[in-house]
Amino acid sequence: MLIDSHCHLDFPELATDESGVLARAKTAGVAGMLTIGTRLDQFDKVRAIAERHGNVWCSVGVHPHEAKEEGQSTPDRLIEATRHPKVIGIGETGLDFYYEHSPRAEQAESFRAHIAASRQTGLPLIVHTRDADQETGDILEDEYGKGAFPGLIHCFSSGPEVARQALALGMYISISGIVTFKAAESLRTIVRDIPLDRLLVETDAPYLAPVPKRGKTNEPAFVAHTAAKVAELKGVTVAELEAATTENFFKLFSKAQRAQAERAACA
Repeated sequence: MLIDSHCHLDFPELATDESGVLARAKTAGVAGMLTIGTRLDQFDKVRAIAERHGNVWCSVGVHPHEAKEEGQSTPDRLIEATRHPKVIGIGETGLDFYYEHSPRAEQAESFRAHIAASRQTGLPLIVHTRDADQETGDILEDEYGKGAFPGLIHCFSSGPEVARQALALGMYISISGIVTFKAAESLRTIVRDIPLDRLLVETDAPYLAPVPKRGKTNEPAFVAHTAAKVAELKGVTVAELEAATTENFFKLFSKAQRAQAERAACA
């Protein structure tokens, strides 16, 4: 079975067909998914989706785009939200210097608050980084020096140094449909070198649909195409890639109940 480790089921493109999205995911062999929090004022909707489905979990966080309006200076609200049994991760958070919808300083402050929440709860940090390789690596290493925390770089599209830093800190790396894009040869080179026991796969749905679904609204079912490409790059069978990434997901997101996904796969 496969797990989509990062999707946005509350976004309108998917929320209007929630039952269909989950049914197609099951048909494609996707037994579970993690739907991601991006704003605290929308968190109730994200959590409600996870509550409705045994094989859906959620995270709580403020996307760097939203740091200007919702950036957190302390971990308190994030920690409070993690008391719910379906909240298994912190984020997504991080730095985005491509769009810069929020000031860099506010992004960094909120990023550090999320790291503090991850450190205090033991729940994995879900890191978004774009055009901010050096700054992201510096913050992760600085904060790790204050105390360890689990985490992953989601939708990895950075350079090899970020991969090296993340792996050195014990973090995981999640691969999206970008790995199937024609222009992504540099990413494919990095993926070949990432240890299999540190890889996850994701859609980031409704965005970044993989080949051969380019141009369509992405959805969790399409993670199977990403998994097939990653298996090819790693020189393993699709079944081996599925088993490894699923094992990695439940090892990292240890609060998630694997039995819930297994029941969904067999139902």
